[in-house]
Amino acid sequence: MLWPFSLAESLPSWVILILTVVDLAIRVLALGIIPGNRRPTTAMAWLLIIFFVPALGLVLFLLFGNFRLSRKRRAQQDAVNTRVRAGTSELAMVESRYDGPEWVASAAELNKTLGSLPMVDGNHVELLPGYPDSIKAMAAAVREAESFVNAEFYILSSDHITDDLLTAMEEAAERGVEVRLLFDHLGTLRIKGYRKLIARLKAGKIRWRPMLPLNPLQGQWRRPDLRNHRKIMVIDGEVAFTGSQNLIEPSYNNPRHRKIGREWVELMACLRGPIVTTLNVVFATDWLGETDESLEDQLAHRPELHAGSVTAQVVPSGPGFITENNLRLFNTLIYSAQHKLSICSPYFVPDDSLLYAVTTAAQRGVDVELFVSEKGDQFLVHHAQQSYYEALLEAGVRIYLYKAPFVLHAKHFTIDNEVAVLGSSNMDMRSFSLNLEVSVMLLGEDIVERISAVEDTYRGISRELTLDDWMKRPMGVKYVDNVARLTATLQ
Repeated sequence: MLWPFSLAESLPSWVILILTVVDLAIRVLALGIIPGNRRPTTAMAWLLIIFFVPALGLVLFLLFGNFRLSRKRRAQQDAVNTRVRAGTSELAMVESRYDGPEWVASAAELNKTLGSLPMVDGNHVELLPGYPDSIKAMAAAVREAESFVNAEFYILSSDHITDDLLTAMEEAAERGVEVRLLFDHLGTLRIKGYRKLIARLKAGKIRWRPMLPLNPLQGQWRRPDLRNHRKIMVIDGEVAFTGSQNLIEPSYNNPRHRKIGREWVELMACLRGPIVTTLNVVFATDWLGETDESLEDQLAHRPELHAGSVTAQVVPSGPGFITENNLRLFNTLIYSAQHKLSICSPYFVPDDSLLYAVTTAAQRGVDVELFVSEKGDQFLVHHAQQSYYEALLEAGVRIYLYKAPFVLHAKHFTIDNEVAVLGSSNMDMRSFSLNLEVSVMLLGEDIVERISAVEDTYRGISRELTLDDWMKRPMGVKYVDNVARLTATLQ
């Protein structure tokens, strides 16, 4: 029953009867309601927790069971998508005439259908593999800004690493540049120094908003763990930055991390060309969603922005879409791989479809490798990830553990010599359903080789995990892994 036995024994029989009927009704209703529009594994996890720990399970489901944005927010998101993307109609004139493999063109058509953004030629991509390099590059670009700076990051901090960039943004705002800044409300709130950051922002001329704010008193309520996980900066519509890195120092302002030497390892990209406009569409969508201010005047295509030879396409995803855009793209590309698949994901907790895609690729002869951290920064996620190692290794996937204490936080993968995908999205169920993410699909042998070179450096720092070694792990670790795997499906 949902009710404690000690309480039941002290109640009149008619009250016990009513409670029993209510208990049975809740269980029956849960069987018919919870599986709706959820993966079977997710539904089963929720049903198990409700049946085994009824009171707690029901409360948790009411808090965390709805993985969509509120109805009001979804309606607003639809309106935003329509209004903002109408401003990119001129991009159709420069839409790519990519003449590579048919499966790549098919993936691009899928992305356009789901996310509305075209694949475009003529882009230049510079890879930035570290915190000092990326922060320095962003600060330099902001100092050259003449019209606008648009930035959104999951986590924002005012510290000794980010200070130069924040100062550059403040100075730009002072000289009349329109500087807009978005950060995830709860993602940033939990970081040490939040009050200091807010005081700094209030004292300057940067226009800023928290994304997905959680404030029940003002009617801002949603599932508490929905996140805007995107990382984007656009300057004057000419240069953009995106990738895995948050705006924070590499130990996340945590003395415990500094003590053991734990730092996050990232990969960012600096992009020029038409792809900048499509990245700005994603920012404009989020800005309009938080402020109701349209940035359509920024989104007109500029023909002179032909900066290089890379073909690229932006892929937005998240609970504002019902189609899990990133998961569909990842699966499509992985099933298309013919020779080699290299995946780097700090949190590899796949749903069944992605697990089958990766293991099937290895079983049909594709050289598949996975780069993950030897020791993760999130206990449950890391153990959930480990629960998949046996199946991956048995299928022939080679797993490389990036040596602790570092956290390999970069998020990218490469397919053959044709495609690379880089962005904010992990390969886990949270990134597919709960987080607003942005990925960039990059085409061409040159960019794939450059990202593969980064992967080569990971391999040199990592140790390879073998099936024999993994099967020798303690039974207690295996038990924790399996329990954590169950919690990963509660979405």
